Amino acid sequence: MNITKVVDAKGLACPMPIIKTKKAMNELESGQVLEIHTTDKGAKNDLTAWAKSGGHELLKHEEEKDVLKFWIKKG
Repeated sequence: MNITKVVDAKGLACPMPIIKTKKAMNELESGQVLEIHTTDKGAKNDLTAWAKSGGHELLKHEEEKDVLKFWIKKG
């Protein structure tokens, strides 16, 4: 997977991970991939819903030592 940009939202509570993700996504071209790292457990539902509503594709997500990682492809 070719990652264009990484957002570090660890330690931030809702809605900050979404806000940082949205800001970073605005800087990408269609088809580019954004990787997000967060410790906010609510981000799983939030980022999934946000990606879908924005026409983006959640490619994958995983949890590694209390850090949630997401890969979203810009629509």
